[in-house]
Parts: sequence; C-alpha cells; structure tokens
Amino acid sequence: MGLPARKLDRQYTYADYKTWPEDERWELINGVAWNMSPAPSRSHQWLVMELGRQIANFLKGKTCQVYPAPFDVFFPEDPDQPEDDVCTIVQPDLTVICDSKKLTEKGCFGAPDLVVEILSPYTSRKDLDEKFHLYENSGVLEYWVVDPGYGSIQAFRLSEDGCYGDGEVFVREGKLTSKVLDGFLIDLSDLFSVPGV
Repeated sequence: MGLPARKLDRQYTYADYKTWPEDERWELINGVAWNMSPAPSRSHQWLVMELGRQIANFLKGKTCQVYPAPFDVFFPEDPDQPEDDVCTIVQPDLTVICDSKKLTEKGCFGAPDLVVEILSPYTSRKDLDEKFHLYENSGVLEYWVVDPGYGSIQAFRLSEDGCYGDGEVFVREGKLTSKVLDGFLIDLSDLFSVPGV
C-alpha cells in the first residue's frame, strides 16, 4: 500500500493550508500535511461520479446534501475554534452532510454524517489507518471504503460506544444499504459492471 508524501517538519493549520498553490491538493490530519498527488485513476473518478450521482438522486428533495472532492471538511478541536487554527482538514471522495448548520462557503465545519473514500494504491494506507481513526473519533456515523480492485465496499457504522468495529463487507453481487440514508441501496453488481472498474 502506498503512503503519500508528508510534511513532518512542524504542525500545520488551515492558515498555512490556504496559502499553498491551488494546483496542489493537500490534507491536514492532526497538523501533518499529506500530499494527494498524483491525480486519481479513471476507475476511481468513475466510481466517485457514479456513487455521487446515485446518492444525489436519492437525496433530491431531502435535507441531506452530497459533495464530491475537492471539498474541505474541517475537524475543529472544539466548535468555537477559529477556522485558521484548525489542524485537521480533509477532502473525502464523497461527503454527505445532513445538518446544514455545519456548511459554509468553504466546506463543512464538523463531522459529516457519511464519508466515502475510494482506495487507490497511493492513498490506501492513509484511508484505512489515519482517516479511519479520524472519522471514528470525530463521530462520522458511516464510513464507506470502496475497493475497486476487489469490487467491494466495506461499511463502517458508528456503534453506541463510538466505535466502528470490523465493518460489513459487500462484494460484487451484494446490495449495500445505509443507516444514515434510510432507504438508500447500492447494487454492487451494477456499480462494478463497467469494464475496468
């Protein structure tokens, strides 16, 4: 599994992040800057588009909203922390927010309800380790990890004790339902039926 380049020389905040070149994509996790280059693969982008389309169609007329990357999600240490001092800002592949008070023109301030990350060789270690713990500890209700190589989705759901546990694995013939998006269903045989995905 790949590990993207990191800036480890000091702790970074959003004040630093917003000064970096617009043609570079970075995430901050506990003040460590993670480079998101190179650009995602074709299959990765197709899955982002297709999952985003299905979720957006389902949410039409509902209060929840879905946003594709790049879309900044701020995880402040407390709700009153000044934006420039936040040291954890990530860009999930898809983010669903049901509380409109968390939305600003700059993104989402606080834990989303559902996060989707699509694995790539370059980001898989970060998605399965750093981001897993971030989302779990921050109270993201559902975290889906999509693995294009295996044609699977692992759905982690926050339990009453605040832990994800092992998650439920759905493979190419399965149908995934969401606890956050009541009534939403993904047929994985359709999702992974496109050649090369």
